[in-house]
Formats: sequence, structure tokens, C-alpha cells
Amino acid sequence: MYHDVVDGDADRSGFPGRDAALYKVTSDAFEEHLRALCETTTPHPALTFDDGGVSAMQAAAMLERHGLAGHFFVTTNFIGTPGFLDAEQIRALHARGHVVGSHSCSHPLRMGHCSWAQLLDEWTRSRTALEGILGCEVRCASVPGGDFAPSVAEAAARAGLTDLFTSEPTATVRHAFGVQLHGRFTIQRWTTAETVRGLAAGDWLPRARQAVVWNAKKLTKQIGGAGYLRIRKLLIGHGNDVQWGDTTRAKG
Repeated sequence: MYHDVVDGDADRSGFPGRDAALYKVTSDAFEEHLRALCETTTPHPALTFDDGGVSAMQAAAMLERHGLAGHFFVTTNFIGTPGFLDAEQIRALHARGHVVGSHSCSHPLRMGHCSWAQLLDEWTRSRTALEGILGCEVRCASVPGGDFAPSVAEAAARAGLTDLFTSEPTATVRHAFGVQLHGRFTIQRWTTAETVRGLAAGDWLPRARQAVVWNAKKLTKQIGGAGYLRIRKLLIGHGNDVQWGDTTRAKG
């Protein structure tokens, strides 16, 4: 699971802020990752890119040079805004053989805690928006914020999606409500090419490390409860420059 591939000012692509920057890699690092993946003898894993930042165009070009294609998941409320893909670029990605899917409309940070009405709205409206741009069916999506619950998959199925990518660090494909659930291993700005190679090859140590971090985050969210968003903002010093899909509701 990648987000943005960007050099210099990290805020040039995707969501701004220190939290988002943790998941943005430089082009040099991404090139090293791609070379490491191409050196493995195992089948290439799906390479996914969340948020819909404009750097997707650079990432796509780099993938293509290695004969690879990516899955690009777009937060549709931000299409055409500064730092994000516009409709023409989304069509270009699709025409070049990459998969384009939904990353919800508004990117709730705690999507697993959203109401049923909001879940259905997030998946349905985002899918409709992308299908209007691409002129074809959109069947895949990724869960924003890493906050998954069965209701997220159920709403995705109701909205017509068939494949849902989560943030759970597992290679096992599960099924729920007729939707295939694909786990992913998270890539951050300090992730080395050797770690990427190990994750792709199925090495137990890098995968176990991600599982430990993932479970610790889940516990933090459970303990934080409804106050998780406020605690998160205090810890990372995040400003008010992003209107996340659930922060308005959290304030109320």
C-alpha cells in the first residue's frame, strides 16, 4: 500500500500535513522498491496507491517502465482540487492499463465507525462519480484511514463493489457479503527496498513487524473511542487544512 511518490514539498500531492507525509516516498526510493520487486522470483504483488494524489501520474510512468500496472484509489470529493488528480488524468490512467477504484468520497478517518447511511453514501457516490468519468463499471475500492468493520464491506457490496482493499497486513484473501477482502502491507517514507523485497517474498519477519504495529494501532483506536480523532490531532499537530469525512461529525 503506497500513497504518493513525490520529491521536495510533500504537500504538492495528496493530502497535506505531517501525518500524510509519513506515507509519501521519493521517486528514488520508489525506483529502488520497483527494482527489488522485479528481482524477486515470486509473482508481483498488487501495488496500490491511496488518496488520488496527482503524483499518481509519475508513479504510473515508473511502473510502466518496469512492465507493471497499479491500482489507484481516488477520493472523489477532491478530484480536480490542488494536489489531486483531475478527470482527464483519471481517464489517462485507465487508458494506460491501470486499475482505478474508489477511496470513498470524503476519506473518513474512522470509516468503520460511520453510520450505515454515510457508508452507503460514501461508496455509492464515489463509485458513481468514477464511472461517470471512465464510462465503465468500477468494482474495486480501498478503505480510507485503515478503519475497517463488517459494515464497511456490507455497504461496499450494496453499492456494487466486489473487491475491497483494507490496511490489514495479511496476504490472505477473505470474503464477506460477496466482497473479496484484500489485505495490504503499508509502505512508509523510510521503508527500505530490502523490506519491500521481503514483504513480497513472504518473509515472516517484515510481515510480523507490520502485524505488531497494526494491532497496536487497533488497540489505540479502541481505547480512544469517540475521542480518537481529537487525540490524533493533538499527537500529530495536524492543522485544519483537511476536511476529513468524519471530523465535522466528531466536532458535533
